[in-house]
Amino acid sequence: MDILTNIESIRADFPILTQTVHNRPLVYLDNAATTQKPWSVIKKIEEGYTQQNANVHRGVHFLSQMATEAHEAARATVQQFLGAAHAHEIIFTRGTTESINLVAHSFGETFLQTGDEIIVSEMEHHSNIVPWQLLQQRKGIVIKVIPFNEQGELDLEALASLFTDRTKLLAVTHVSNVLGTVNPVKDIIAMAHVRQVPVLIDGAQSVPHIAVNVQDLDADFYVFSGHKIYGPTGIGVLYGKEKWLNAMVPYQGGGEMIAQVSFEKTTFNELPYKFEAGTPDFIGSTALAEAIRYVQNIGMDQIAAYETYLLNYATDKLQQLGDVRFFGTSLHKSAVISMQVGNIHHYDMGTLLDKLGIALRTGHHCAQPIMKHYGIEGTLRASFALYNTTAEIDALVAGIARVKQLF
Repeated sequence: MDILTNIESIRADFPILTQTVHNRPLVYLDNAATTQKPWSVIKKIEEGYTQQNANVHRGVHFLSQMATEAHEAARATVQQFLGAAHAHEIIFTRGTTESINLVAHSFGETFLQTGDEIIVSEMEHHSNIVPWQLLQQRKGIVIKVIPFNEQGELDLEALASLFTDRTKLLAVTHVSNVLGTVNPVKDIIAMAHVRQVPVLIDGAQSVPHIAVNVQDLDADFYVFSGHKIYGPTGIGVLYGKEKWLNAMVPYQGGGEMIAQVSFEKTTFNELPYKFEAGTPDFIGSTALAEAIRYVQNIGMDQIAAYETYLLNYATDKLQQLGDVRFFGTSLHKSAVISMQVGNIHHYDMGTLLDKLGIALRTGHHCAQPIMKHYGIEGTLRASFALYNTTAEIDALVAGIARVKQLF
């Protein structure tokens, strides 16, 4: 589907976009934080609760079987979307953060010893830093950091020098939520695999914007959140290669993840259920599958091309304002612009833009090491989605110009 010629019909799919904020049309440019939901996803949630709400996997009655079939069909949809080899390599979680914590705990407890090393990058979201620090406190591992340059690009020569015989895992973001940089993760994975080091990719900011195939990348683990790809909150995905997931100890104990329980011994269930303790979000999983079908119907290549068009348009217009400093200027970027305007504090700018109906994100964006790199406290971040328009970007630019005049 050509987005540019169908933008009005696409926008009509998202009911929240029609509202006003402070008596002005809503201009929603905070998509890196969360995306809005199309009618089809909203209706899928309603359908789940009104037509097939029953606990999955454990019931013999009709509603339970319907819910189970829908939940497992959703898993197959995610498998196909990511290009995974097996549906049981798809683990449903509460989001990217829980997916990373699951790997940090289960992989860490299974494979890491005191003095072992993992590698992360300087541009990671806190959710791909703190879980490893908790593992460091528990097991005495060493965390090494890949630096990035002033354009916001990882130093791959520095990465090569970080590997040692004690390196057990590399965890890196596919797309930075602040810089917008699209990292060359396929090359990074190949570098690691030459040294027999598995790789976890944080795909929270990539999956909504570009086509991903985990087998082509050869990723060992790949994680993302439903709410960033037009799906509901509280549902996410961990993809893991079967060999790793089979070897790893469970993350949580409880119902569903067991085969047999006695007070003498408990044996664990097969994949994927070994990592899905308790009642899963079977409403969320089916709504996530609906969101995936929505973007597939438009086409990931079409989405990527349109959002690049918006990114280039916005960058050009903002540059014309003058006195705008951009953070993240790689040639390989996704639809995120982080900036500072003159000496205006990002919080003040964001607050005043909100009065004009323009929603952006201000602050450190859960990526304080990036802020430290540039010697700043935070930025103003505009992030685009498939339903944004050049008219909204014009409104943003006019709003920034107006705030500049106030200061």
